[in-house]
Amino acid sequence: MAAKQSVLVIDDEKINLKIIGDILNDDVCIMMAKSGEQGIRKAIEYQPDLILLDVLMPEMDGFETMTRLRHDARTSAIPVIFVTALNDSSHEEKALLMGASDYIQKPLHTNIVQARVRLHLQLIKQRKMLEELANIDPLTSLANRRKYQDVIAHEWQAAILNQDCISLLVIDIDNFKQYNDCYGHATGDKVLQQVAAVLAHQVSDKGLVARYGGEEFVILLPQHSREIAIDVARRCMQGVEALNLAYSHEDFSGKVTVSVGGSTKSPSLGCKSDDFFDAADDMLGFAKKSGKNRILWKLPNDQQVVVVE
Repeated sequence: MAAKQSVLVIDDEKINLKIIGDILNDDVCIMMAKSGEQGIRKAIEYQPDLILLDVLMPEMDGFETMTRLRHDARTSAIPVIFVTALNDSSHEEKALLMGASDYIQKPLHTNIVQARVRLHLQLIKQRKMLEELANIDPLTSLANRRKYQDVIAHEWQAAILNQDCISLLVIDIDNFKQYNDCYGHATGDKVLQQVAAVLAHQVSDKGLVARYGGEEFVILLPQHSREIAIDVARRCMQGVEALNLAYSHEDFSGKVTVSVGGSTKSPSLGCKSDDFFDAADDMLGFAKKSGKNRILWKLPNDQQVVVVE
């Protein structure tokens, strides 16, 4: 059963909080805040699907609250509906120009509030579904390159802020062109799906697995040391070998294996995540050239590598 969508109601009047809560209680999970400051904190912490915001509040009114929500990257994308006793068009225009999704005037009519909130929640659900589809590789159901780039950007900054390490594996299926030439692309697609399933199983909730393109995959492991990441790489290699996907093409025969290039880094200001990827990708290239079916890892001094076969 799908989880209920959540709505944060920000209003300094307890009676209004109760009225709105009663109106929406059957449809959504309700959170309440009695001030703009408290509402902003709850929006950051709980990431509601929708915010209902009063205008007339002491200390920080709805417009200032809206401004702060929009200027914080953590809350800027959360849709806001103003709910207010102000009924002149200038305030409604101001709210909409600030980016409000809707403007509901008090006194509240149950059916109107329910209809508008349901409409916006449905639009939010549809938008999230489209965003998820845009971030998924349709063949393997893994994250795609776009999703990886979004996640690495976030995790890279988090690692800098927290002075933490981050590990990256770049994985390529060995001799995949020969396999496709021998058995055709339809069978090759099945191999991609099976390899993807192995990688996803081995990583589980440790990090992100994405199909980067063609027969190349990436595994991003935030807050994981080189030793742990190499162990993940080794288990991925063993899992792919255990599939026993044999092939024979002209003078070349064997079974499907993977090569892995890896890098672990504790980034600092000025370090670029693209360089981090390039380091792991370079190791993958060396692994392919030195015999395939092996792991090569970049060491912190940027000169040596660890070889795991």
